[in-house]
Amino acid sequence: MKIALLGYGKMGQVIERIALERGHEIVLKKDENSTFEGLSNADVAIDFSVPSAAVQNISTCFHANVPVISGTTGWLEHYDEMVALCKSTNGGFISSSNFSLGVNIFFEINEYLAKIMSKFDSYSVSMEEIHHTQKLDAPSGTAISLAKGIIENSSYIDWTLENAAPKQIHIETKRIGSVPGTHTVTYNSGVDAIEIKHTAHNREGFALGALIAAEWIVGKQGVFTMKDVLEL
Repeated sequence: MKIALLGYGKMGQVIERIALERGHEIVLKKDENSTFEGLSNADVAIDFSVPSAAVQNISTCFHANVPVISGTTGWLEHYDEMVALCKSTNGGFISSSNFSLGVNIFFEINEYLAKIMSKFDSYSVSMEEIHHTQKLDAPSGTAISLAKGIIENSSYIDWTLENAAPKQIHIETKRIGSVPGTHTVTYNSGVDAIEIKHTAHNREGFALGALIAAEWIVGKQGVFTMKDVLEL
């Protein structure tokens, strides 16, 4: 499989290494100072760039008939626009706040727990996410996805970084050292607390998941999620 890497920072470099180990070829390594030359030779593009570049990267791929795996967060106000463009160009598209296999399993556990806890008003839910100091967006896309999973399966209606009003989920964000990502969901009552937590040890889980998604989407048209890839 021939891969275009859109964004060649730390994540892009990890993806490159694992892709080569899996027998794939890198035909483009694009950073902010380079062009899209070589994109037309790609079977799939993997975008781990920055929020300001994501929309151009994704739309350029659709117009070049190259399916896109996007792990960039912080640009999702344009998500519906990119979905429409994907459909109009008969493209292939997966955007995820987190491609880690473990995190996607964690998403499923989070939704299931939210359904159970929605029956017990004595518990209130809150979240914490910790990432490295170079992460540009806060809260993380993963934290937002977790919050949405709770909202869709309970009576909560919104999330906030401030003091939470009733039916709001408070998200505490921390930026510490080189932490690749830790997410905790806590249900607290006057008598006990229930906590689920995912801790990433390194970036390899994110890279491997993105590559598995890229391998899966080649030859497919449409907008998909990691639920489709992992059959969750």
